[in-house]
Parts: sequence; structure tokens; C-alpha cells
Amino acid sequence: MSSSPSPIIVWFRQDFRIKDNPALTAAAESGNPVIPVYILDNKTPGQWAPGAASRWWLHHSLASLGKDLRKLGSRLILLQGKAQESLDALIGETGAGGVYWNRCYEPFALKRDKAIKADLRDRDLDVRSFNANLLAEPWTVKNKSGDPFRVFSAYWRTVRADLDPGHPLPAPEALERPSDWPASFSLEDLDLLPTQPNWADGFEPVWTPGEQGAYERLIAFFDCGAKHYDRGRDRPDKPYTSGLSPHLHHGEISPRQLFAAIQAVREEIGNKNAEKFLSEIGWREFSYSLLYHFPGFPEDNYQDKFDAFPWQNSANAMRAWQRGQTGYPIVDAGMRELWSTGWMHNRVRMITASFLIKHLMIDWREGEKWFWDTLVDADLANNSAGWQWVAGSGADASPYFRIFNPITQGEKFDPDGVYVRKWVPEIADLPDKYLNRPWEADSETLTKAGITLGETYPEPIVDHSAARERALAAFQDLKDAA
Repeated sequence: MSSSPSPIIVWFRQDFRIKDNPALTAAAESGNPVIPVYILDNKTPGQWAPGAASRWWLHHSLASLGKDLRKLGSRLILLQGKAQESLDALIGETGAGGVYWNRCYEPFALKRDKAIKADLRDRDLDVRSFNANLLAEPWTVKNKSGDPFRVFSAYWRTVRADLDPGHPLPAPEALERPSDWPASFSLEDLDLLPTQPNWADGFEPVWTPGEQGAYERLIAFFDCGAKHYDRGRDRPDKPYTSGLSPHLHHGEISPRQLFAAIQAVREEIGNKNAEKFLSEIGWREFSYSLLYHFPGFPEDNYQDKFDAFPWQNSANAMRAWQRGQTGYPIVDAGMRELWSTGWMHNRVRMITASFLIKHLMIDWREGEKWFWDTLVDADLANNSAGWQWVAGSGADASPYFRIFNPITQGEKFDPDGVYVRKWVPEIADLPDKYLNRPWEADSETLTKAGITLGETYPEPIVDHSAARERALAAFQDLKDAA
């Protein structure tokens, strides 16, 4: 293209930020022209391609990243196709002398990146990868026997004891431009947004994808939720969780930035709140360790005795769960929040997952797939670890006999009914006594509240006690056969 120094390609993947981005910083410090690129790759074998809600977030996150890069005198090149083929074509077009990226840890990504790195180095290109998305990379944390941890508490104690991730990197002041920019698709060409109908119209009032949106969400958390986090994080009726999970998954903010931010406000928010928040970051780290060491984790039972579990995969029951029409208000509230906003409170995720698996006896993988498609924070490690924990089939899993009672869970964690009344408005006029058990209300109370069970709101699709006994019997048979 010209006699200028060979450009460095910075391949963005799940690191859509300017600050604390090691690959971008290294490229900027090289003094060479920098070509930022994102490749929409839906063709790598074995990959979990982004679900519909994640694609909505991806569109807006890429738009935000593009604006931030323009402020540095650069631009974001958008490509689509198989990653290796797209990189090869881009190298040929630009004469690039190197490719830098921040590591991903999904099994398909590890295999793909290893092959790309080997091929490019064989061609004498400068190839570098960096840790930008974890506090501790999976292969660096082992127990005293040299094996990966299978219990979260022991894993996190080990990591936390020596944890010093260092200072987050500042944003580059500017990026050298290539003499000519390569061809790029437009963001609209990637076709990431839903149309006809636009089922994501409820997302925009809730979320601001992008690096700036992540900082705004963090500040809002410190102003309110962080001071109540230790005990308040289980309350879906209160704004006590951070809402940072989609920003963290898409790399708009890094774990290292979160660690530094928590340390800076530790005295203000209280040590217990700070440590509890960090332990939730630790659970994410543990999930990535599991995914790295057991790459079949998203598809296979970690405990293979669960391969014999007698799932009852009813399409009608699955549909009722997906639509928030189970007749159990806290479950229905969660599923409707998910559909409307692309997100669900973590306590309610556990309740809804337990209901699907243990009340309806539907395979955890079916729930995992639904969450993958509908969550804006759908993360392969977290999603699979969470579902296997609830099912009892994972590492350090909830015991098989732990079955969330959707009635008492609603009463305990949404005691004033604020959450249920928001998302299940057709029963909002019920007294608190009956809000989580409308089938127990007398006809006069139901009439006064404008409710006709089976018409305006469904009868429970299963009886809680009977479903619990059925699940316990199935799990006990599994245990006896092991």
C-alpha cells in the first residue's frame, strides 16, 4: 500500500474498550500504524454463536467502540466470515506485519486461536496475545496436587490470597493511522438487530452498551447498591446488584478495573460488601477455570451419573416456562423480566432454573439454550456453570435434594411484592398474603383483584409438593444407582 511501517492489526473479540486493553496498548506503543478490526465469525466449528439478545448488545457495543476509536484518530474495520480467512485477506490487503489480540477461553476459541497463531508465526508475522479478561488465567491456578480446583471456596481462597492484578492501563492518547484504510462492512451489513418485530424495544431504556455505559453503571452501583451488596444482592425488588454482567462479558470493563475500583471505595462501602462483590467476580473466574479444564462443560454433565437422569422434556411445559405462564408468580416475573430486558436478577435465575429442572423435570441444557439466546450477558462459562450448579450435575454443585420452593422464595426475597407486581401486573391487586400463591385465595378475594384463574392468570402447571417429591425420587434413584 505504501512504504510506511507495516501496520499492526488489533483483533477485537470480547474486549470492546479503549482503557485497560493490553493488545491495543501494545500496538499503540509499537509506533506502527494500527488497524482495529472486528470479525463476525459464525463459522468456527464447535462455537456457540452469539444469541439473539447478545447480537443486539453487540451491535450497540461495536457502534460505541467505533466512536471511541474515532476520537483517537482511528476507526473500526468490520469483517464477517471465518476468522482465519478474514485475517489472511486483511493481511494481504494491508501488508500488516503483526496481529495482536486479547485471549478468549471458550474451547472453540482456544482451538481457533492456536491454529491462527501457529500459521501467522510460520509466515514470520508478529503475533501476540494478552490476558485482558480474567484476574487469573485458568492454567495458573492449581491445588497442591497440581490439579484444577473443583470447589469454588478453595479455588477463591487460593486466588484471593495472592491477588494483585496491578493497575489498569490508561487509554492510548492516539493511534497511528495506516496510509490507506482497508475495506469494511457497515454495521448494518452485519444484520445484528431484530426486526419485524423488534422484540428488543424494551432493552434500550434499561441498557447503554459500550465503555462509557459500563462506567456509568459502575458509578450508579457505588452510589447505591454497593453499600447493601453483602445482604441485599438477593433482593430482586431492590437496586442492589451492579448490572455490570453484560458489560463485563463484552469486555467494556475489565475485571482488573473492577478490582481497582472496589479497592478504591472499600472503606466507603464496607469491607463485607467489597469482599462479597469480589467473590462474585471470583465465581466468574472459577467458571472459566471449569470451562478451560473441562471443555465439554456446556454440553455434558460434569458428573456423568446424571447422564441417566429421567428427564421429562414436555414442549408445553417448556413453552409455559419461557413465556412466564407457569402459575408461580416469582417464576413468571423472572421469565418476563428476561424477555423484556434481556436480563434477570441472579436470585431469580436460580429460582427459575430450579423450577425448570426440578419441578418440570426438563433437561438443564434446554434452559441453558434459552438463557443463551435471551440474555444480553450470555456468557458460556457462567451460563453453563450456573445451570449445572442448580441441576446438581456440576462441580461444587448445589446438592441434588436442594429444590427451591417458588412460593417461599418469592415471599422471602420479594416480601412486599414489588418485583412480582411489576412483572405480573394481572395479579397486582392481590393482598401480599396470596401474591405468591393466588390459587389459595378465596373467590371473593380473586374477584376483587380482577383475577379469574385459568383465564387472566394460569393455574399452577404443576403442584409444588407433588413435583418436589417426584424430583427427589428421581434424584434418589440416580444416587442409589451410582
